Amino acid sequence: MKAKVFIDGSAGTTGLQIFERFEGRDDIEILTISEEKRKDSAERARLINESDITFLCLPDAAAIEAAALCTNPDTRIIDASTAHRTAAGWDYGFPELSETHRERIRSSRRVANPGCYASGFISLVYPLVKAGVLPEDYPLSAHAVSGYSGGGKKMIEAMEGENKTKEMFSPRQYALAQAHKHLPEMQAVCGLKYKPMFNPIVDDYYSGMVVSVPLITRCLSKSYTPADIHEILSEHYAGEHFVKVMELQGAETLPDGFIAANTLAGTNDMQLFVCGNDDQILLMSRLDNLGKGASGAAVQNMNIMLGVPETKGLE
Repeated sequence: MKAKVFIDGSAGTTGLQIFERFEGRDDIEILTISEEKRKDSAERARLINESDITFLCLPDAAAIEAAALCTNPDTRIIDASTAHRTAAGWDYGFPELSETHRERIRSSRRVANPGCYASGFISLVYPLVKAGVLPEDYPLSAHAVSGYSGGGKKMIEAMEGENKTKEMFSPRQYALAQAHKHLPEMQAVCGLKYKPMFNPIVDDYYSGMVVSVPLITRCLSKSYTPADIHEILSEHYAGEHFVKVMELQGAETLPDGFIAANTLAGTNDMQLFVCGNDDQILLMSRLDNLGKGASGAAVQNMNIMLGVPETKGLE
């Protein structure tokens, strides 16, 4: 029997990407809503409760409202918004973090899809906290560059429109008040005492991102080398299909000494890099903000919940 799937917010960037990843699948039936009823609460409630799985691709307030429309105990929800990522009763949708995460997703009725920047940060920091490398009060910082698609329809239209300003052709820093919406999950999922300092940058290309986390080894409880950190991350993600720890220092994977942010655009892959020296170690996570950072992760979570191969529709 085919699983009935509804995308609430199918006209948005993430919703459209999820829909595209369903192409050729014969194990799901997509429930559609007419354009004129796209904001009709009664019609949305009907489709949500008729579905086996509903994706919420909505602004936070609308996602909270949509979740409340669900009265069918058999309907399972995957929320792509920020609204429920640290909420009680919701499971965090990053299966590679641990088998516990994966099993909770498998049996969950409510899954919160991770944020794109948060996915990059957490992929690097979570294993090191669990291994005892990073104490909960370590003063973490993160720097990230992303394609403009992460800003949604409004930013895409501005970046691709005829009135594009000269500033839009350059990298632009934002969230300067240190209140980016991904910070709460970055702190909570990693078990940090304090929020990291976060410096996001949007640049003039469509999709893909690199999140960088520097470590100052003299501030750690004991001395660690890049090789030590590389081994810990490699063991943590051993056997994972989508998350790969690349060769230490990137000598083969980065032969020209540069790491481009758009290399994994269009995929659900994530690559982790460890570079630096015994005094300063640079960790980097490369992914597609629309893939493993959004729609790809959502489809992967759905696959786990349906008991089909995680890679289905994502290769």
